[in-house]
Amino acid sequence: MNRFFVATAAVLVLAGCGGGSNPFADPGTPPDPDTVTPASAIKRSEPTSTETAYIGNGYASNIRYNAKKDTFTVDNLAFDGDNEYSRGTKVRSLSGYNVYEADQQFTDPQNGKPVNQFTHRAIYGVSKGGTGRTEFAIVRTGAYADYGFGGFVYQRNEGVTLPNSGQAIYNGVMAGLRDFNGAGGLEYSSADIEIAIDFNDFNASTGGRGDAVSGTISNRKIYDINGKDITSTVLRRIETAEGISLRSYPVATFTVGPGVMDKNGEMLGQVQSFYTDSSGTLRPFEQGKYYAIVSGDKADQIVGVVVLENSVDPVADTVRDTSGFIVYRD
Repeated sequence: MNRFFVATAAVLVLAGCGGGSNPFADPGTPPDPDTVTPASAIKRSEPTSTETAYIGNGYASNIRYNAKKDTFTVDNLAFDGDNEYSRGTKVRSLSGYNVYEADQQFTDPQNGKPVNQFTHRAIYGVSKGGTGRTEFAIVRTGAYADYGFGGFVYQRNEGVTLPNSGQAIYNGVMAGLRDFNGAGGLEYSSADIEIAIDFNDFNASTGGRGDAVSGTISNRKIYDINGKDITSTVLRRIETAEGISLRSYPVATFTVGPGVMDKNGEMLGQVQSFYTDSSGTLRPFEQGKYYAIVSGDKADQIVGVVVLENSVDPVADTVRDTSGFIVYRD
């Protein structure tokens, strides 16, 4: 398969083709659904895709975090140095989650000449206190003219006891990476997230669970690769392209309906945001999905990833935001 590499200096599109702890074992094969139970640890990863704009999804594998060295190892991504990512220089953390970056150059061992590497960034989140009850990692690159190769993984390392009645509310923050289909480059994002679960309704119709899940993603910010807040710049270019006025980056919400959570505490659902055009009509801004797992004997944590796309921002054909979160039922 071919990808298209963007030479950073000239923006020229070219045809292209460790030790320590390991909280993320190779995520390539999720647990067999028949063997997963509420008591199971669960690990999930971004699926691979054969769609043209999405080829490269799910390629990141064997993701390892070395706590002693504070480094990240990621396999199966081309031109990311020696696969070991160091703590970020310009951006070390975002929303309390750690940021890592691949080496910018790799030395040819035969002639000592430097080989320029692609821009890769990784975000790693672990539950409060570094307990490792829940974790996520996201890896993206801005070196391709479309989305490029990368991936995400999220997991719980314990079981869950889901209530059979009542409701619960969870709060936390998100950190993400924005990449582009139709342009090179990489940006960061942050947001607040609130998730609520109704354990009473909807009623289960297939012998499983019918729990309803709602969520709100707000206070959204965008940063360039050096950590500068560029939210207002992004908003202005969207306003100019669409002839609209945006006071802030639109709030995204979960679609509420039955069948989004199973008996093991895994959730998969739709997310969307909207804007009002010049005629006062409400129009879609972003669409995407959330992937999450509830954890704990009191169902007190949720770990997950949200992937949202929009074609409103004129910077590219489509813009993708991949954000991870851990929220708590304090």
